[in-house]
Amino acid sequence: MIDPFGRSISYIRVSVTDRCDFRCVYCMAEDMTFLPKSDLLTLEELDRLCGAFVRKGVRKIRLTGGEPLVRRNLMSLVRNLSRHLHTGALEELTLTTNGSQLAKYAGELAAAGVKRINVSVDTLDPVKFEAITRGGKLPTVKEGLAAAKAAGLAIKINTVALKGVNDGEFDALLEWCGREGLDMTLIETMPMGEVDHHRADRYLSLAEARRTLAKSWTLEDIAHRTGGPARYTLVKETGRKLGFITPLSHNFCESCNRVRVTCTGMLYMCLGQDDSADLRAPLRATESDELLDAAIEAAIRRKPKGHDFVIERAAPAVQRHMSVTGG
Repeated sequence: MIDPFGRSISYIRVSVTDRCDFRCVYCMAEDMTFLPKSDLLTLEELDRLCGAFVRKGVRKIRLTGGEPLVRRNLMSLVRNLSRHLHTGALEELTLTTNGSQLAKYAGELAAAGVKRINVSVDTLDPVKFEAITRGGKLPTVKEGLAAAKAAGLAIKINTVALKGVNDGEFDALLEWCGREGLDMTLIETMPMGEVDHHRADRYLSLAEARRTLAKSWTLEDIAHRTGGPARYTLVKETGRKLGFITPLSHNFCESCNRVRVTCTGMLYMCLGQDDSADLRAPLRATESDELLDAAIEAAIRRKPKGHDFVIERAAPAVQRHMSVTGG
């Protein structure tokens, strides 16, 4: 699949649920209203939808949420999708998680062919962790990380940079990741959906964060890519990779190779734009994939050149929350 700007679309991020057992302050409002379960695609429909993208040349699938591991029977979907790994049609099947359910599922993920995962950890302070996540328990996440390591999964820690909240902890997080054998990626906060504060108050440019880290660590730019938007450095002192995802200070749209599908079957060609395509209707209209394939192809032809994130606006760039689109 080639978009109007010559970019090959080889990566889809598929949300399996908008629900989450955390309520992270930068992601959603404290009193969230979640979708009725009847609105969600079934696991069988998600499998069929992913298969259509694989046939069209997608080489990487990332399962997201909300928190994907709270979706009932998710592992059946993971096992079914792993058939594309066995045939060689798919290079990688992975997921992003908050880690709360990892202790339970890490072994099954590894057995199904998942090689690496992303886990969100924004602070190593248990009290602050509970405040940021509105109830999450850091020891539970650390237990999950230990289970994932024991299962042989490679782990990357995702940390959202929040000015005045965790910006004094990046050195400690980097040291911890080095000690635990984990890679790490810093992420700028994104203006998606109404939350309980103005995001500009918490926005921290990662150019500034990198300058601060460079005072204590030797950061060497490397060409490593995982298919996502991060630009990577090697931390010489630990031998681990540190990535930077900068949708605001230095966007990555020129190399965008991905689209996102929500748990209701809406295809978003760009995270920061509202244009979307309904894939649920053609999925349910017929057992044939002809209508589904046509809907996907038409949507890719509308993929925009880039997003329109501006942190200083009073209103979010898009009204939907990240948990709806897929984090």
